[in-house]
Amino acid sequence: MDIAHRTTDRQTPAEQRRRELLEAADRVVLRDGPKASMNAIAAEAGITKPILYRHFGDKGGLYRALAIRHTDALLAALRSALDAPAPDRRRRVEATLDTYLTSIEAMPQVYRFLMHPAEEPHQTEQGFDVGRHSAPLLRRMGEELGQVIAERVDLGPGAEVQARIWGHGIVGMMHAAGDWWLGERPCSRAELVRSLADLLWGRLAAADDLPGGPGF
Repeated sequence: MDIAHRTTDRQTPAEQRRRELLEAADRVVLRDGPKASMNAIAAEAGITKPILYRHFGDKGGLYRALAIRHTDALLAALRSALDAPAPDRRRRVEATLDTYLTSIEAMPQVYRFLMHPAEEPHQTEQGFDVGRHSAPLLRRMGEELGQVIAERVDLGPGAEVQARIWGHGIVGMMHAAGDWWLGERPCSRAELVRSLADLLWGRLAAADDLPGGPGF
């Protein structure tokens, strides 16, 4: 999951400070993964924990801000893969799958922080439930992908619902398979991409593109 470091001259001092705090949090997460604590993040930012709370409320608020930051970057990368020139639909799908897997492989600690709780009970700060916060992230990805499918593939009657089903199903598949693969590494990333594309290659391969669209 890529880290977005861009800023603009239009940012207010408060927005710039928030960005700096998120970058400090990213550095701690890259180092500590799910064990990243508010104390460690505050120390990395050179502030006290109460000041960090003032900006984000609690670890849940900080998590949501980090999740939005990384999900925005990931969705932008996935859309770029979908929009990139490709000789056929299968190559485009494979490129999109590979983009997701490359992203979680590049920053496994960030991925684990966003998707997994700390391994030991005492490492999870009171009141923070990673599973409760990560579910909206996956739902957002599913809705975004469903929208892309609806814009590009002719699914006939009930197309909108069908596209949403496929969007959430594909995201669930990518997440579950990627999570397993990142932990065990039973095959290369290229092999996993090919196998997942094989699984998808049923009705999706047979469906026509919508006329006038960029294709899928």
